[in-house]
Amino acid sequence: MLIQQNVDGFNFFNRSWVEFKVGFNDSRGNYWLGNELLHQLTLSGRYKLKFDLQSRSNNNWYSAEYSTFIVRSEADKYRLQVSGYSGNSGDAFTYHNGMMFTTYDRDNDQHKTGNCAAVFGGGFWYKNCGRSQVNSALGLVFSTWRYCTTDVSYVAAVLK
Repeated sequence: MLIQQNVDGFNFFNRSWVEFKVGFNDSRGNYWLGNELLHQLTLSGRYKLKFDLQSRSNNNWYSAEYSTFIVRSEADKYRLQVSGYSGNSGDAFTYHNGMMFTTYDRDNDQHKTGNCAAVFGGGFWYKNCGRSQVNSALGLVFSTWRYCTTDVSYVAAVLK
């Protein structure tokens, strides 16, 4: 089940808390399933999460799969629980484990001097802004200390 896809919608993901809660899409394929539905799905079932990423510089495909993916309730600010990385992209998402969802109108990140979603655009489980910015208005980022895949041109996240 597709939960997120960013084809070319850099500013498309610069949305409010309510919009990320209910989900949204466009005719080009940019898509967010919705945090409330993510919570309901992961509350009642065991799901894996897989990111498929395409590099802008060499057109190669990379993936990151997580054996545990849970989104907590809105009362817990859609807190993320993720673990169990495998893949060839490097683990950029586990860094965000335990974070609450942040949008430009709800600052739940750990950045001391501002709101990561207001700075980078796009809602996400930002930590101290972070290594995974797959909804960013400033460009797609999926990077780790060992790998720097900051030239991502396409990303999709799928529940398995």
